[in-house]
Amino acid sequence: MTNRGHSEGITMSGGGLYSLATLGAKHVIDAATPMVLDAIASMPQESIANGFTLSDMGTADAGTSLTMVGSVIDAIRQRAPQAPISIVYSDQPRNDFNALIANVYGLGPFETYLDKHENLFPLVSGTTFYKQILPAGTLDVGFSATAMHWMSRKVCNISNHVQAVGAEGEELDRFRAQARQDWRQILLHRAVELKPGGKLVLINFGCDEQGRYLGNTGGVNMFDTFNRIWQSFLEQGRIERHEYENMTLPQYYNTVEEFSAPLTDTSDAVYQAGLRLEHIDTRIVKCPFAESFAEHGDAEKFAEEYIPTIRTWNESIYFNGLSEQRPLEERREIIEDYYGTYRDLVRDNPEGHGMDYVHAYMVISKQA
Repeated sequence: MTNRGHSEGITMSGGGLYSLATLGAKHVIDAATPMVLDAIASMPQESIANGFTLSDMGTADAGTSLTMVGSVIDAIRQRAPQAPISIVYSDQPRNDFNALIANVYGLGPFETYLDKHENLFPLVSGTTFYKQILPAGTLDVGFSATAMHWMSRKVCNISNHVQAVGAEGEELDRFRAQARQDWRQILLHRAVELKPGGKLVLINFGCDEQGRYLGNTGGVNMFDTFNRIWQSFLEQGRIERHEYENMTLPQYYNTVEEFSAPLTDTSDAVYQAGLRLEHIDTRIVKCPFAESFAEHGDAEKFAEEYIPTIRTWNESIYFNGLSEQRPLEERREIIEDYYGTYRDLVRDNPEGHGMDYVHAYMVISKQA
């Protein structure tokens, strides 16, 4: 999963580790690739003949989307063999862009598309999707996967949980209101960037029609497990009350209705900006580590593989949630003990653990 994130203090694992540890995120993008190719196929020839621009928003180190981008380039080349193609990779300024460049240029562990075609222009932007990334009317296809659940800011700490899925009352209301504002802000910026007839293919974490969400599809609830471990640290005196509350993740999982609202309400600014919802559905991509465990049955191996994928996207938040009054080594020790506790839980009782991905798959067009 990427943070592909945006709130202050959030970073994904660097050094190219993010894509290596998040196999499930690549599976999600692979599943969405036909939607991207269908979007391209629906565009008139004249709109791409003079050049094509794809954006990958919240890209992290770009490793999870390399295959998809290669498929997009192949599709464009079949229709417009000489057209210049720009791929704009964007993420927050704290992102590990060195790892991104290494992956795109074939210096990392992944195969790149750059050696297969000419007239390609990979571009990198340290601008988040909460701002305009590209000049007005220049974007053909905007893509983002597993990123836009990260909020532009944390509106408050949650007093009894670490994620909005466990929030109640006023705290939940504040998260919901901020998420509503954030979603509209994201869409309004994309409405400016898109060419008439351009498309957005957005694959966002969400809450599906059955109330399922990331790590909560019928087994052990992942976020409740996060919370129980931090609560146990609080009860043991390992952390203070304010530190426990600082572990609140600045995330929100929209429902299908919440995703759809600004795109279907004729009075909404997003609708009036010309964006239309062409398609939305929810899908589950199974946790690859849990699926492997079902085959090999080695609980130790499962725990050792599963915990790193969680660390890639929440370790920085948890570390920054600890008081700066604590010595650096003490903070590091608490973090290691936290993930070690989680690893031991999975190893000792592995059944039901896993991080199944629950996404809303959307195609959005800008009126020509």
